[in-house]
Amino acid sequence: MNVLLIGSGGREHALAWKLSQSPRLTTLYAAPGNPGMADHATCVALDVADHAAIVAFCGEKDIALVVVGPEAPLVDGLVDSLTAAGIRAFGPTKAAAQLEGSKGFTKDLCARYDIPTGAYRRFDNAEDAKAYVGEIGAPIVIKADGLAAGKGVTVARTNDEALAAIDDCFSGTFGAAGAEVVVEEFLVGEEASFFCLSDGKNALPLATAQDHKAVGDGDTGPNTGGMGAYSPAPVMDAAMIARTMAEIIEPTIRGMAEMGHPFQGVLYAGLMITEKGPELIEYNARFGDPECQVLMMRLQSDLLDILDACAGGTLDKASAEWSDQTALTVVMATKGYPGSYKKGSEIKSLPQDTESARTFHAGTAVRDNKLVANGGRVLNITALGHNVTEAQTHAYELIEDINWPEGFCRRDIGWRAVAREEAKD
Repeated sequence: MNVLLIGSGGREHALAWKLSQSPRLTTLYAAPGNPGMADHATCVALDVADHAAIVAFCGEKDIALVVVGPEAPLVDGLVDSLTAAGIRAFGPTKAAAQLEGSKGFTKDLCARYDIPTGAYRRFDNAEDAKAYVGEIGAPIVIKADGLAAGKGVTVARTNDEALAAIDDCFSGTFGAAGAEVVVEEFLVGEEASFFCLSDGKNALPLATAQDHKAVGDGDTGPNTGGMGAYSPAPVMDAAMIARTMAEIIEPTIRGMAEMGHPFQGVLYAGLMITEKGPELIEYNARFGDPECQVLMMRLQSDLLDILDACAGGTLDKASAEWSDQTALTVVMATKGYPGSYKKGSEIKSLPQDTESARTFHAGTAVRDNKLVANGGRVLNITALGHNVTEAQTHAYELIEDINWPEGFCRRDIGWRAVAREEAKD
């Protein structure tokens, strides 16, 4: 079968690499793709916001399945356009993608279906939001309601920080995403990410991960789209996964169907494991980035089979097998990210890909026959190991083989899990 993959980041490179291994695949196309994805797919210069052009391309190339990677095309209704044209697509409709496109929508869903999450209030003006902060007090969490590329969330440790975050949202820092603000309770515990597929009725649990969003070592600096991740997350044992499915995932699937928005695609639950158990921080409606990279390194099943079953409503007949090894990825980013940064610096050499380690391209381009940095998050150095410590060591050894003097990376990815392993020893 011919498959079209939408996207151009590290997540999509990992998906392309895994999809290319399927014996069912005839040709894989990527729109627009990136230089790393070109090793596994035919990259095509399609505007993913031009639904008519994508539908036409699918007709020309006899595309049997479209896999939508990023959140923006999902929230924009690309799956609706493809479905209307009779083209099978993996990913939620525009209405279902509100789980990511509106944090307020998700919090309201939780309240309606008794899904554990932090207390919250929604605001459409700064004055009322600030009054609520004064009433509740810090620490408190301020979130732009809409899509903000992972940068619209502030965990405010002081009231002044919370007030400044509210001003940022309503002053247009995050564009239309900040037209409404969600102010919510600060949850205490350990974060984890849980991934599950849903075809609207059935659920297939995938795997767990933990990511690191702050740009600096020791969880310092502003939040980014993600500076690294590892899988599995030790805090998510079998009992915690069972509770997450029963208390969070299954009520969400039932609730979305009841509301007339059956969810088909990836449910990526950002969790806080508190004294009470798992509580939902937020949902994403697609694979995480960079969590997808570590998941694909561990996945032993045919990804195309699984995604096709999900899109076709036969997820109850699918299964996913995982390696027992730990996968860890470190993001190499351009200096200045997530603030202002320059593009175009040359990457002169990369590590050699092996069965246990790969470099996924997240923000690269080829100019004048040279590989250059073309974004904030540029490379994902991903390695396997028998535990987090071994995977972390392997990843940082590979980083030494990269000749990109302007790049930088976090040095403490997985530090919580490493500390636990060292304590056990």
